[in-house]
Amino acid sequence: MMLAARALAAATSLACTAPAVAAAPGPANAEFSGATLSLLWCVPFAGLLLSIAVVPLFARHFWHAHYGKVALAWVLALVVPFVLAYGATETLHHLAHAVLLEYVPFLSILFALFTIAGGICLRGALAGTPLLNTGLLALGAALASLMGTTGASMLLIRPLLTANETRRHKVHAVVFFILLVGNVGGALSPLGDPPLFIGFLKGVDFFWTTRVLAAPTLFVAAALLGVFFVLDTILCRREPAAAGATANSPRLALEGLPNFALLAGVIAAVLLSGLWRPGVAFDVAGAHLELQNVVRDAALVLLGLASLARTPAAVRAHNQFHWEPIAEVAKIFAAIFVTIFPVLAILEAGRHGALAGVVALVGDGAGNPRHVVVYWMCGLLSAFLDNAPTYLVFFNLAGGDAAKLMGTWAPTLAAISMSSVYFGALTYIGNAPNFMIKAIAEDRGVAMPTFLAYLAFAAIVMLPLLAAVSALWL
Repeated sequence: MMLAARALAAATSLACTAPAVAAAPGPANAEFSGATLSLLWCVPFAGLLLSIAVVPLFARHFWHAHYGKVALAWVLALVVPFVLAYGATETLHHLAHAVLLEYVPFLSILFALFTIAGGICLRGALAGTPLLNTGLLALGAALASLMGTTGASMLLIRPLLTANETRRHKVHAVVFFILLVGNVGGALSPLGDPPLFIGFLKGVDFFWTTRVLAAPTLFVAAALLGVFFVLDTILCRREPAAAGATANSPRLALEGLPNFALLAGVIAAVLLSGLWRPGVAFDVAGAHLELQNVVRDAALVLLGLASLARTPAAVRAHNQFHWEPIAEVAKIFAAIFVTIFPVLAILEAGRHGALAGVVALVGDGAGNPRHVVVYWMCGLLSAFLDNAPTYLVFFNLAGGDAAKLMGTWAPTLAAISMSSVYFGALTYIGNAPNFMIKAIAEDRGVAMPTFLAYLAFAAIVMLPLLAAVSALWL
């Protein structure tokens, strides 16, 4: 543990000095521009990702006790040099943008869905057979495009864990749950995944993704379900004899039914924020807050509080509901949203930024996009950055004209849409539900894979399917 702490301190010190050195040649409080940013400003974000991936491998107890402090250290490693280089006002502007426009909406919907789904309880005996598990995954994947990957994940992860509570082999079920319910299943509507909702806000027709992404999504989902059923059948046969459901087992009963109405309220609030455009906005430290989004976030918090007030304590006790899983996600993603902004600024600078050589690969000399390159580049970045801003960056790199992207450049928009959703499954931080599912499973005693182990397993399963999608549909 002491070794991990010293390594963290050394890395943080390096991260603090590196951006400052990068900014040293310029004048104090220089004008901020993604085109002039050095890649050294990405060090805190990279350090945070490495901490998430590596520290638990060598110091698991240290990580679980101090992950919030580790996250804060990397935030300070960016913010302190940034203040010195660009001034307090510019720093406050970027912090306000990251917190008010990205983190607050993320946390408000996460709070609402975590709280509401935690108030829905399935009592009775469920035997985690391959058929039942596959059915739960298929149901979750289907619901993901209707109520969002986060909503479907929060609703069904506890029944899946309960059904497999007595099984020795169950980690794979949670991993496939992340792949299918937390990611792939959300590709068929703007309600399914945040990147597609951003496209809807930018003018992409609501049912465009349904029409264009239906075939590849069904292909990937069916393949994953088939692989899971075979794997789960093999592992189930290695299980010791289990009692499962018996004649004396209590009948299945669903409690907390009013929470389904609250879930519908969450969907309505999200959809309304995309359809209602009052044209009213507020400026807070340079962050442009639109009224419809403020109303949505407030409504989501109120719906979560209503669930807390109306749900009997016995229901939440049966679900082993408490706040640690969402607290972990809230702290880690707060640091991610803050430290990621220099990375996104460099990407948004396109051919004028430090990643100009990489950005140049997405198009040919005539300015036309290379669909396959867009697909893989957007996808791989979505796996390690937040997939919603990655979608927006590539949407803008492709011209930002929704009508053109749905017309002559439809393969480009399809590549951006598919990759931002599918590739989010490759890491715990690729999409918001991933880390939450992991946290809930670990809270229920499931020994989830480390960041790198999950990445390896997800890559083995997903990359052949992603390559097939590229070959068949691009």
